[in-house]
Amino acid sequence: MPDSREPDARAPNPASKIRVQCEINGRAMTLEAYPMARLLDVLREQPGLTGTKEGCGEGECGACAIELDGALVNSCLVPASQAESAKIRTIEGVAGSGLLQNDAVRLHAVQQAFLTHGGAQCGICTPGMILAAVNLLERNPHPSEVEIREGLAGNLCRCTGYTKIFESVVAALRATAAQPPQTESRR
Repeated sequence: MPDSREPDARAPNPASKIRVQCEINGRAMTLEAYPMARLLDVLREQPGLTGTKEGCGEGECGACAIELDGALVNSCLVPASQAESAKIRTIEGVAGSGLLQNDAVRLHAVQQAFLTHGGAQCGICTPGMILAAVNLLERNPHPSEVEIREGLAGNLCRCTGYTKIFESVVAALRATAAQPPQTESRR
């Protein structure tokens, strides 16, 4: 007997592109994508945010980590349709919006610590590691060593023994503890 139910007109057609309105790194954007397209691919292809990397494509390595409404997520597992009305932050949105005298972007303390202490190697895991560390420090400004290790646990690095990465996060923690609290809103 044939199915006589009519399709739900509210459900997106997986064969048709949809418009997704969201905020990415503090800017309102409209993306066009198939509902189940990976947010990772949409972010890289449309606004050109190629800092978000694909490592495993299975949500196991954290290289594609972004913040979605403040939560750290693996963008390779998030369908584009889930970004509707969301606030997204990628690695490109971590650096401060203020410019220095030489017009260089002011790096976040975690980014600067990764540079200074050798926390970055090949660069595949670095954006996800930095976002995980920034997210941790925003949620918990004074994490213990165990909490730092747990905060980075979803991110795999194939180049290091994690020592330099861990040292970088500890250095960023010390640097942010020495700075007065920022009064400007996060973008």
